[in-house]
Amino acid sequence: MMDRPDPASLPDMDALRAAIDAVDRELAGTLAYRSALIDRAAQIKADAGLPARIPDRVEQVAANARRNAVAAGFDPDLAEALWRVMMEHFIAQEARALGETDGC
Repeated sequence: MMDRPDPASLPDMDALRAAIDAVDRELAGTLAYRSALIDRAAQIKADAGLPARIPDRVEQVAANARRNAVAAGFDPDLAEALWRVMMEHFIAQEARALGETDGC
């Protein structure tokens, strides 16, 4: 995790935008790593005969997103919405790797 300045210490829009850009780079790298983990999950699921979509796990991840957001001082409704979009993308990624035609 990058060293983050206190937002109140940012003196102007240029500094604020630079901090936002740095966070966006960090998020992109974290999401790329998550995508690689999903590729590995697809391999493990293929070996175990599991489908891409496991509904109980989807709900567990959504609940985790809410809990993590609250702990971080972030809006849990927005976190859950973002994670659900992200999960759908990654489930589709797994489904393609597993040769599932309907993504379920």
